[in-house]
Amino acid sequence: MAAADVHKVIIYGGRGALGSKCVQYFRSKQWWVACIDLNANEEANANVTVQTTDSFNEQASQVTADVGELLGEKKVDAILCVAGGWAGGSAKAKVMYKNADLMWKQSVWTSTISSHLATKYLKEGGLLTLAGAKASLGPTPGMIGYGMAKAAVHQLCQSLGGPNSGLPAGAAAIAILPVTLDTPMNRKSMPDADVGSWTPLEYIAELFYKWATGEERPASGSLVQLVTTDGKTEETAI
Repeated sequence: MAAADVHKVIIYGGRGALGSKCVQYFRSKQWWVACIDLNANEEANANVTVQTTDSFNEQASQVTADVGELLGEKKVDAILCVAGGWAGGSAKAKVMYKNADLMWKQSVWTSTISSHLATKYLKEGGLLTLAGAKASLGPTPGMIGYGMAKAAVHQLCQSLGGPNSGLPAGAAAIAILPVTLDTPMNRKSMPDADVGSWTPLEYIAELFYKWATGEERPASGSLVQLVTTDGKTEETAI
């Protein structure tokens, strides 16, 4: 395959559990992979290291500038935003402010930056994925910050699917809405849980690859619920 024909993907959050799996999967398909995260992923072809700051504008500007320096005039086939995390707490919790701030930074900041990067560096007909959560389709009283942040990601995705959103022609923005991912951290923190209802990371990596190559891709702006039962995952677009 000639260098000009190599497919390219940016994975925001490429050092996390899901991100690392996506890096491995796309590399196995001979794609060029760039990782954006707080720390480098040595399996990626290139890395953009995010500088920690309490200013969204500073972080967004730094990441955007570094990606611009990395890519130049080149475009990518897909941008996968799989950054995020979980923190609980009701409105009464002492950690509500801290956790809400963390959730906003991990989910909303990263999704917003990824969306802007897509307007600059995604090819026509390309793919942008965002990480939502099925729980945020309804009330989340025990995890206020998480629920708000993921609901904001859903709204962002739906807006990107609308006319004049700024995305390239034919590009699709799709959010995945899982329940629980089968990660090492989740297995450690919930040792007695029914892991048969957790969505495997490999399944999501394969799903992203299918969408990135135009196979069974939902309409832009879709929120795709991922519900796993007895080890079998079903996708439902809403």
